[in-house]
Amino acid sequence: MSPSLAWLMLVIAGLLDVGWAISMKYAEGYTRPGWSIASLVLLAAFVFLLGRALKVLEIGVAYSVWTGIGAAGTFLIGVVLFGETLSAMKLAGIALVLTGIAALKLA
Repeated sequence: MSPSLAWLMLVIAGLLDVGWAISMKYAEGYTRPGWSIASLVLLAAFVFLLGRALKVLEIGVAYSVWTGIGAAGTFLIGVVLFGETLSAMKLAGIALVLTGIAALKLA
């Protein structure tokens, strides 16, 4: 697998991680069957893609990037879907996460 494909898989895994987190919220403690199944499918999909990407990419960089995508994406979707609070400090924190992801990718 090429490094470009591994990076693509990693980004998709990060986006699936966001979907997984949101589906867990909607699953309400795994009491709603449809959302619970969606959550488990998304979990399996992102673990699979992350594992494939790790065959090529350095684990420290890949895991940090994947976690950052998941954290930033979940935060932003939480604001949009669930009306979670948005402040200048939180935006600065997300900007730092995204800056860190870019730095790791460029390193």
